[in-house]
Amino acid sequence: MRAVGWAQSFPISQGVRAGRHWAREHLASLEWAEGSPDTVDSVLIAVSELITNAHRHAHSDAQLVLTWDSACLHVSVHDSSPQPPTPRDADPGALGGRGMAIVDALADSWHHHPQRDGKTVTACFVPPGYGDGDAADGSGTTGRA
Repeated sequence: MRAVGWAQSFPISQGVRAGRHWAREHLASLEWAEGSPDTVDSVLIAVSELITNAHRHAHSDAQLVLTWDSACLHVSVHDSSPQPPTPRDADPGALGGRGMAIVDALADSWHHHPQRDGKTVTACFVPPGYGDGDAADGSGTTGRA
């Protein structure tokens, strides 16, 4: 197995857009990215949602880590809040409140890890032809119903 990864911190002042652009640049180096535009788009939307959650709900910088392990692209965002992410039902007219529901719908699986200084939320994305999301994720936790 060949694994590659990248890490970058995105302060609240830098915004979500910078994280999305940074992720896009690194995704372009992966062999499957050009042939899997839907997976790339799903990853970029999840990056946006997870960084937004770190900034808006944890009031902290977001540490973004992308790791490709030859089966799954792991998108991890660490923030300073100990509160676990909670998918919720947003009112139809609400402007927010759908971030984790979006991640849940797009990712093959996701989970969170409480840590001494906050938490890390990780979503797994399996490109077409690379296997099963639960097996690649290793946690058995699936984000899809």
